Amino acid sequence: MSDFKVLRRGDAGPQVELLQLGLQRAKFDPGSIDGIFGNNTYSALRRFQSSVGLVYDGIAGVMTWRRLTPYLTGYVTHTIRSGDTFYRIAQNYGTSIRAIETANPAVDPLNLVLGSVVTVPLGFEVVPVNISFTSLVLELSVTGLKKRYPFLETGSIGRSVMGKPLYYLKIGAGQNQVFYNASHHANEWITTPLLMKYLENYSHAFALGGNIFNTDAASLYNASSLYIVPMVNPDGVDLVTGELTSGGYYTRARGYAANYPNIAFPNGWKANIAGVDPNLQYPAGWEQAREIKFAQGYTSPAPRDYVGSAPLEAPESRAVYDFTLSKNFSLTLSYHTQGKVIYWKYLDYLPERSFEIAQVFASVSGYTLSETPAASAYAGYKDWFISNYNLPGYTIEAGIGTAPLPLSQFNNIYADNEGILTYALTAMI
Repeated sequence: MSDFKVLRRGDAGPQVELLQLGLQRAKFDPGSIDGIFGNNTYSALRRFQSSVGLVYDGIAGVMTWRRLTPYLTGYVTHTIRSGDTFYRIAQNYGTSIRAIETANPAVDPLNLVLGSVVTVPLGFEVVPVNISFTSLVLELSVTGLKKRYPFLETGSIGRSVMGKPLYYLKIGAGQNQVFYNASHHANEWITTPLLMKYLENYSHAFALGGNIFNTDAASLYNASSLYIVPMVNPDGVDLVTGELTSGGYYTRARGYAANYPNIAFPNGWKANIAGVDPNLQYPAGWEQAREIKFAQGYTSPAPRDYVGSAPLEAPESRAVYDFTLSKNFSLTLSYHTQGKVIYWKYLDYLPERSFEIAQVFASVSGYTLSETPAASAYAGYKDWFISNYNLPGYTIEAGIGTAPLPLSQFNNIYADNEGILTYALTAMI
């Protein structure tokens, strides 16, 4: 991981949250995870450094991050020695035999080869839901889930303006293809851990032969293939979370924001880092969206609602568009915040079963069904998917309040949406 920063006492921000998370998982209590590198974090870090044979200077540098990384990705590698068994390895690392077997499907536990290397998942869940979910946290989570659950497929559908990978993950072996995406809008980043935590819970249930939302995970896996792009707009997310605070892209973003002083910076930022709204970039009434947004005053790169100079000029939107064209999705969910609303329709298109499915979504979530307001009714991903394929596409507005929503809402948001996320997998079968 090349994006770790050197951290010292007095620093603050999302990487301090990440440091505190790693220390907490390693059983060196830094106190509350608050993103502030104070005395408790300093003391915990020095104890951790001492325990792993590093100079205990209380500075999180390259070697410290390297030793902390297993507590961020959720796994270590172990070289088989004489006398090793999966039981003994599990005991030594505080994990389970089943977890080791799942992570090493090609290894015969009754015939361990001396000198061979196995992946050992550690005894905690990978995806954090108590820290800011930056592009680095996503990278760590994708890496950890792939190692823990090798039946997952992972990759990139493209690159952001700043060159960050736009990760996708796939679970399932069924012919029915379903697509979920999140964080088109930067300050709606809480939707990224929502999809990632669902994927982790689904993977865990499948590996253990269990259920998710009272549904047999193996049946879901065999019936459908779920693709998720959990962070469409990583540059914007990093701006909102405080991960990006300097450099040319940051300076230009501040300049764009200065032209729209009524929008809080960076909390009001929805756009990509070039000031183009990724969810106003799809070829579904883009000209109408341009007319509406220009009339509202969004005529240049802005923190939100600038449609750009042409459809699909934002690389993030183009990547999602091309990815969709390369697949055969029967249904899509686009996660946004907020309002506990399900938008199920685009203009007069009525894909078969789309309203019936939306009614089930509403019943399992408690969310309200609604048609998209006219001022926001064009050029979104849902709009394009419905108009291009005449198949069900939905925008789910999760949570309540003003974006970015606090992580204190996460558990409620997850509980509300697990039923939607599960039912959607087989709704079109």
